[in-house]
Amino acid sequence: MHIGQRIKEVMAKKRVSVIAIAKEIECERTNVYNIFERESINTSLLQKFSIILKHDFFKELSEDTFKKK
Repeated sequence: MHIGQRIKEVMAKKRVSVIAIAKEIECERTNVYNIFERESINTSLLQKFSIILKHDFFKELSEDTFKKK
């Protein structure tokens, strides 16, 4: 799973703007766009996104990692 792209998808689905996220995680909006390009991010940042978006990215990553074939 490309976590940056997944965050972008969830933001679009929930209609949360890059500006709103940047304000919540206290960074510039260019940094949010950079996060969209990342295949992985640190857990504390992922936790912030999970809380702000009310979406369990950790569960998705776990299910993707251990999915049955």
